[in-house]
Amino acid sequence: VATPKSTVVEELLKSLSAKLAKHLSKPESYVMTSFEPEVKMSFAGTFEPVCYVEIKSIGNMSPSQTQTMSQDFCQQIEDKLGVSKNRIYIEFTDAQRAMWGWNGSTFA
Repeated sequence: VATPKSTVVEELLKSLSAKLAKHLSKPESYVMTSFEPEVKMSFAGTFEPVCYVEIKSIGNMSPSQTQTMSQDFCQQIEDKLGVSKNRIYIEFTDAQRAMWGWNGSTFA
């Protein structure tokens, strides 16, 4: 699969950033998004387009939050990048405040 145009990636990252902030009820100023093109990945024994997403957040994400985010983000990725929703894994991780650093300190 060809790497998407940078404008498509930038639009997707901005959209995901805003939506993640909204889903988590956190200021977008604390949200970071990234895109790593040209990573060789297989899924279900094939090299068809695939996407792996990590979402880490300080605090506890509820099952209903992760379900809603999974639906929302898989749809966006499918629409913008053409990766089928059934070829997208999202890993949700709750982080402890003392284990997350920023600006020379932690959130503890």
